[in-house]
Amino acid sequence: MWWQLLVCAGIGYLLGSVPVGLIVGRVARGIDIRDFGSGRTGFTNVVRTVGARWGVVALAGDLAKGAGPVLIAFVVSDEPYVHAAAGLAVAIGHDWPIFAGFRGGRGVAASYGVALALNPIAALALLPVAIGLVAVTRIMSLMSLGLAPVLAGVFVVLAALDMQPWAYAGYAVVAAALLLVLHRENIERLLAGTEPKIGQGGDRRAEGAAPADRS
Repeated sequence: MWWQLLVCAGIGYLLGSVPVGLIVGRVARGIDIRDFGSGRTGFTNVVRTVGARWGVVALAGDLAKGAGPVLIAFVVSDEPYVHAAAGLAVAIGHDWPIFAGFRGGRGVAASYGVALALNPIAALALLPVAIGLVAVTRIMSLMSLGLAPVLAGVFVVLAALDMQPWAYAGYAVVAAALLLVLHRENIERLLAGTEPKIGQGGDRRAEGAAPADRS
């Protein structure tokens, strides 16, 4: 099991480290999107910086790189802990990518892609809630902060009911905690009523600004 875990986690980290948003920014406008908006490489900053159409491309890429390593882990091993380790490695790779100077995103789409592979029914069941939050508030971070803990709670309940392995619930809890930590500035702005909405905040960043200055 250990070699399978290490191999699958390694694959997860390397694929998670593929900076899809950064690549999209280069192709679409010849820019490093980390110099704009939030300084992150995720879907929201791609939409702000290069537009919704390219944002969809980035979203699809991040979802695929989240699900892909988990599906590979299913082929390599029957152990749930191997599947969960591959998924968690994806999130870590996306947030701290070796191929992009360890400056990535916050892992929302990639982590959701992992959840889709681990339990597609549970993950898809919560999708209307996420879409509804965005449609009503037009604040992506609010959706992210709401979806991650709820998804983790659902995974824990399913594990408690013996409907899925506890390892999957462990992944969801750790991934949600990681996402909440990386969104701490967003939480502060939400409480202050200053969090940007979709399409806002895509200006060039000030020299030396920290990557968490905006959503």
